[in-house]
Amino acid sequence: MRPENQSSVSHFLLLGLPIPPGQQGMFFTLFLGMYLTTVLGNLLIILLIRLDSRLHIPMYFFLSHLAFSDISLSSVTVPKMLMNMQTRQQSISRVGCISQMYFFILFSTLDNFLLAVMAYDRYVAICHPLHYTTVMREGLCVLLVAGSWILSCGQSLLHTLLLARLMRPENQSSVSEFLLLGLPIPPGQQGVFFTLFLGMYLTTVLGNLLIILLIRLDSRLHTPMYFFLSHLAFSDISLSSVTVPKMLMNMQTRQQSISYVGCISQMYFFMLFSTLDSFLLAVMAYDRYVAICQPLHYTTIMREGLCVMLVAGSWILSCGQSLLYTLLLVRLSFCADNAIIHFFCDIAALLKLSCSDTSLNELVIFTEGAMILFLSFGIILCSYIRIGTTILRAPSTKRLFKAFSTCGSHLSVVFLYYGTLAGVYFSSSSWGSKDIIASVMYMVVTPMLNPFIYSLRNRDIKQALEMCVNRVKFFKQQSLDPPVAFRSTVRQIS
Repeated sequence: MRPENQSSVSHFLLLGLPIPPGQQGMFFTLFLGMYLTTVLGNLLIILLIRLDSRLHIPMYFFLSHLAFSDISLSSVTVPKMLMNMQTRQQSISRVGCISQMYFFILFSTLDNFLLAVMAYDRYVAICHPLHYTTVMREGLCVLLVAGSWILSCGQSLLHTLLLARLMRPENQSSVSEFLLLGLPIPPGQQGVFFTLFLGMYLTTVLGNLLIILLIRLDSRLHTPMYFFLSHLAFSDISLSSVTVPKMLMNMQTRQQSISYVGCISQMYFFMLFSTLDSFLLAVMAYDRYVAICQPLHYTTIMREGLCVMLVAGSWILSCGQSLLYTLLLVRLSFCADNAIIHFFCDIAALLKLSCSDTSLNELVIFTEGAMILFLSFGIILCSYIRIGTTILRAPSTKRLFKAFSTCGSHLSVVFLYYGTLAGVYFSSSSWGSKDIIASVMYMVVTPMLNPFIYSLRNRDIKQALEMCVNRVKFFKQQSLDPPVAFRSTVRQIS
């Protein structure tokens, strides 16, 4: 902890360009003209690419994203600079400064990645022209752009969190670490609960890793449904790994402390992967709706580019929401009380500890958070309602039993996940043990159930598992009996 008599900074002064006093108007006009040229020129590029179908090729797809990134990069800094020239007001708030730095790093890094991607596109077009359409297919193009966005968001977030740690106000820095009080477990039952949660965590990780492995190895599973399922499995592994290993370590070592930066980082990744889970569940429900209600148009609608775009959009929106909550949290002050009545750094528990005004944080949770939660849940519910009405139009006992069995299993997990999530963040007036138990349900139990609900009861997954086991047995037999194989080969030659 730093001494309390140190000063805190809530605003910064942007001294601007070294322009002589009499030339302010000329430079203002110059930079305004350059900024308008940048915005209008790049907007014209985006508009032309969108309107002309002849420009719907990889090179111009990347160019449209570069144009958008250039507009955003200029808009992060130039309008503020122009406003300061006119008003002679040089101050910028601490949160505004951090936000400006985040978006500057984001779009400058994105520019670098997109330029590299465009160079690779030109290399394939010139050096491998016969394979160009095969290599630069729609799915790869979307994946390259989505990867550029995700990596740029990650780098800018890293720099922002490190800077926010240095720039937080002095009364906030009085808390350098938090205490995670963990689960309300009786002292004599620590070993039992440790074994239980360790088993659940290993089941979650191994079950979801098995799903990813089978989908990668079996070409029959290279379909939209299993593409989304592989991302859901990765998200479930990540969601559990954010919190459960730390909880298990605390149970064993009886060390409950977590650093301020570690706590904020844990909350960020928890928000990221829990939101990503919500989006992926909604995307999977939409995929099932198209497959059952519009089977003839399924391959046309759920094409590779759309599937990659849906997953990439889920990642980007999840990163954006978790960043929003993180930036709003780092502006708060934490005073003497640093004991979190939870097994991880949950945003609701942290807001209870803050000695600042948390009304803005609560407003964002109840508006933006509720909108995201109920939008994804509404998509899932509407999709299953449409599926049910479609099946009931041509009723068959076997078909009805199979459909409602599958939908019932999926919906049970969905209601368990969304019900406990909404109960913790939207209906809890005071934090208590019931909220901790609800958190265990969507944090530990639901990711563990997903492999059984979505895959291990699935015939395609079982066939892929049998094929994988048979391959392992074959190669094992070959490695154990090389002389037999050699003798049989010699006999054939002789």
